[in-house]
Amino acid sequence: MSDKQLASAVINDRICFNYTDFLAASCKKRWSFVDAIYGVMPIFGMVTRNPADSQRPPSERLKELALQIISTQVSDEINIARLITLAEQQHIAQFDILLPYPLSSEQLDAIHREYRKPLSLSQQEERLTIQFPTAPH
Repeated sequence: MSDKQLASAVINDRICFNYTDFLAASCKKRWSFVDAIYGVMPIFGMVTRNPADSQRPPSERLKELALQIISTQVSDEINIARLITLAEQQHIAQFDILLPYPLSSEQLDAIHREYRKPLSLSQQEERLTIQFPTAPH
């Protein structure tokens, strides 16, 4: 799978992350020792492994970081909560995740519990929209 296929599409200034493509890439990935550590303790990777090139668009940084932390070894809810954390760190105010199936209300609740901060999750069929609350000025 090429990077162009994996690229988080940016449509009308809105990032759309294809979750299924990243799960497939995760299965094919060759893991180094450091990647394995980040997979087990992703928060360490999220904090310390930010790309040095901050000139790249947030969608590109999100894609690169997502490849490091998405794992078929954890639930979709945990993976989605990790993606939300990455997006917040990249100062992305709103983005979409294209899923292979619509999430149940229990799964949406689990994402809220895992992420632990205020956010808006709305779903239309297989598209989950994440929006962070705007900070007061």
